[in-house]
This record gives sequence, structure tokens and C-alpha cells, in this order.
Amino acid sequence: MANRSLFATQPQKAANVVNAAGGAAYALQPKAALAQLASTGCFNDVYYASAQAQLNEVLELCFEVDPAFIAQTAIYAREQGGMKDMPALLTAWLASFAPEYLQQTYWRVIDNGRMLRNFVQIMRSGVVARKSLGTRPKRLVCQWLERASDEQLIGAMVGQQPSLADVIKMVHPKGASAQRTALYGYLIGRSVDEQLLPQSIVELQRFRADSRRPVPAVPFQLLTAMELSRDHWCAIAAQATWTQTRMNLNTFARHGVFDATAMQLMIAKRLCDPKAIRRARVMPYQLMAAWQATGGLPLRIRDALRIAAELSVANVPALEGSVAVAVDVSWSMSSPLTGHRAGATTAMRCVDVAGLMAAAILNRHPGAIVLPFNEQVRPWSRVQGGVLPTAAALASLLDGGTRTAAPLEMLVRQGFAPDNIIMLSDNQSWMRHSEGRDTEAVNYWRRLQRANPESRMVCVDLQPYSNTQLRSDARVLNVGGFSDDVFQVIAEFSAGRHGAEHWVSRIEQVRLD
Repeated sequence: MANRSLFATQPQKAANVVNAAGGAAYALQPKAALAQLASTGCFNDVYYASAQAQLNEVLELCFEVDPAFIAQTAIYAREQGGMKDMPALLTAWLASFAPEYLQQTYWRVIDNGRMLRNFVQIMRSGVVARKSLGTRPKRLVCQWLERASDEQLIGAMVGQQPSLADVIKMVHPKGASAQRTALYGYLIGRSVDEQLLPQSIVELQRFRADSRRPVPAVPFQLLTAMELSRDHWCAIAAQATWTQTRMNLNTFARHGVFDATAMQLMIAKRLCDPKAIRRARVMPYQLMAAWQATGGLPLRIRDALRIAAELSVANVPALEGSVAVAVDVSWSMSSPLTGHRAGATTAMRCVDVAGLMAAAILNRHPGAIVLPFNEQVRPWSRVQGGVLPTAAALASLLDGGTRTAAPLEMLVRQGFAPDNIIMLSDNQSWMRHSEGRDTEAVNYWRRLQRANPESRMVCVDLQPYSNTQLRSDARVLNVGGFSDDVFQVIAEFSAGRHGAEHWVSRIEQVRLD
């Protein structure tokens, strides 16, 4: 093996790109850039970049890294990051350009009916060099349908473009039994023997014919075309999963579910169930979004969401040493977390998530310094009530332009060089350009390092941009995403167990069995 001390990858010596806001920045290396896009991109328009630009950049990066890393990134983004469209796209790319990695990636990424439909839609769109599934992908889609339980197939009936019926018509799966053949036939609209269908489908058909019958145990979206009474909606709420409950609290309220105290108590208990929270793989920001959207709901339900949010961040690991958290509250952080898409834009903004992550760290480290900033550090006062009120207080400071050097300058002026600095931002700094070879943030970071050589900095990017304000090195880590896994990455880097490529190395540790 070549001498690593002679042939190690050389760090970038100067800012080498102009970022989306027009400021000086450092380009991420291809693997880190792909990881960033895969962990934060949702193919919607964000503040400085269009959905098409994100797609083009991802496809270009796929030809700059090895296919094994693409497979690992797809799995990591799905299993650890909870992403949907990006893992499906990367899996589709492998189907076209590196099919030897498709099998092991497919079964880790395509883990439910929605992901199956995403994969099929992307394959047929033509963005990955074909407009048909092809033999191997078609076989895998058939195998997913064949392996799926009746409950999984019924759950996959919700959703269009393509619908589950469309997928079945494309691949023509062969039922392993008369019952499965009948179910396939029912799903594509054929007349079949009712006795061969799952009991829940039989009950659905009978309920559609006579709504006086008990509400069937199927996704409630299959029932909403009917006139449903309050008793029907109470029965639907009683059968709902944890995720369905979180996503439909306002729907339940509109239909009178919370008029009954017993229903309030049951749903509040469900929302606070730690095991159900873990099983649902809920991201803390999703609980914050639910809490923000339920201002008119009973206090018991809102309290349950607040408690659930506290539970969801209870596993935030402790960092070693002193901590400062810089929270970007500049106007670009008003961008919806998952971008703009007509009819499907989330109300959750980047600033909300940055505030929530800061609140979670502050909850774990009560002595931490929190520095909200735009072009300068903004004064603020801590609030009582837990992570959600704290996050809301930070998000309320939204205003102004972006200068990522501002919190570092404040620390220098205060003469405080903490052991850990965590910056939560979109990293698109553009104010006060440095006149030297490096960004202004780097110049202040060097002064902090001189004061505390053990200090480490983590730049958490919440948007799909492939550049940063501080280049990665032994003391600086650039990471992207908004899932719980980011906290673990930060903790491992803080403990000194890994270096600049830690995030990429975590992805490379994904086993491709």
C-alpha cells in the first residue's frame, strides 16, 4: 500500500466555489456532497436551489463516486435518515448503471408500499436512462408484492401516480395461492370470489354497502369517500396507528372525536407511549409540526405531543466538555424544511428544526451557550416548558441575512473557546466576505483553535447544498440531515473517535450483504 503520509488527500487551501447566495465557500468532496443531498434533499424547491438543480447534481455525483457508496448512501438515507425520494432515486440509478448492487439495496430501501410506488415512478420517468422497469427491477417488484402480507398490500392501496393497481398491471405478479390471486384481481378491479379475499377487504365491501356495519380495520383513506358519522370517526381513531394518529389529529377534531373525554384520554396515552414513538421512527421535527398545527385542540392532546417530543429527543447523547450552539435565524432559514411543492409544502421551516435541535442539545446540556444569529448574534432569553417552547422562541427571531462568522466572532470577543461548537444552518453565508484566501468563518475559527486546541466544530447543514463555510479537517466535521442520527454523529466526533471523514465513513460502514 502507498505511504499515506506522502499520498494522503490534500486539504483545500482556499475557498474554491461561490455558494448559492453568492458568498465564498468550500466545495464538499463528491462522497460528502452526495451524502449531503441524500440526507436533506426531497426534490422540492428550496430557498436557493430548484428541485431540478438538485436532481441534476445528484445524477452527476453518482458518476463521480463508486457504485458501492451509492448503495450504502441509499440505505443510510432510508434507514438512518428516514428519507424517501432520494433513496428511491439512488436505487433506481443502481438498477440502470450498477445492477450488481441493486438486489441488496432494493430490499433495504423499498420497505413499504409507498417506497415501492416511488421506485416504480422514478424508473418509469426516464431520469435514470430508461422509461420501463426492465427485467431485473420488474422481478424485484414482483417479489415485493409476493412477499408482502395482506395487510401491507391493503395499506399500499392508499396513494396514486402510480397506484398499487397500476404497479400490479405493470408487472403481472403470479399469486402463490388462490387467495393471493384473488386479492391481486380485487386490487385491479376484477370481479373475484369474496370468500377468497382477506377478511378486512370483505368487511370493507360490506361497510361500503351498509355503513351501519362496524368500521373495518383498513386505512381510513379508503373510507373517506363515504358519509361518516362521529361514531365512525371515533372507531377509525381507535384503530389508528401511532403515525396515523399524529398525522390526523386535526381531522379527528373536525369530526368530533375529541368531544368525548374517553377518546381524548385514549389518544393522549397513545401519543405518549415511548415504545410506539420508537416503533414509528418519528423525527422530533414531525412532533413539533403536529404541535404547531394543533393550537385549537384540547390541552390534553397538546400536552401529550409536548411530552412525546421530549421523549423523542431523550436519546440525544451527551457531549464531552463545554458546548456552544449557533442557530441560524436568517431569512433563508424560512425555507420549508423539505422544500416547496405545489399542494404538498410543509409548514415546518429550517429555522424551526434548527431551533428544535438546539433546544434538544440545551435540554441535555443546561449550561450550553446558544447563539442565534443572522448578520450578528441576536439577544434572546431562555423559556420554560421544554424543547418545543424553546425551539419556538428561537424560531421567532427569524430575520436578516446570513453571516456564519457572527457567532464565532462573538465567542472570540468573549474570550470563550468551548470544547464543542455546533452550527445549525443552511451554510449559505454571503455577508462580509473575507478579503483573504479563506472564508471569514475560517479566520475566526482559527483564533478559537489557538485559544483551545481541543475545540471541535460540527456544521450541520439542513438544506441540500454541496458546499460549506468551513472545510473538513481533524477538528471540523460537516454533516447534513435532520434525523436523530445526526446527534450520534456529533457525539462520536466530539469524543474524538473519528476525524473529518466521519460522516462518510459511517455511511461506508453500511454492510452490503
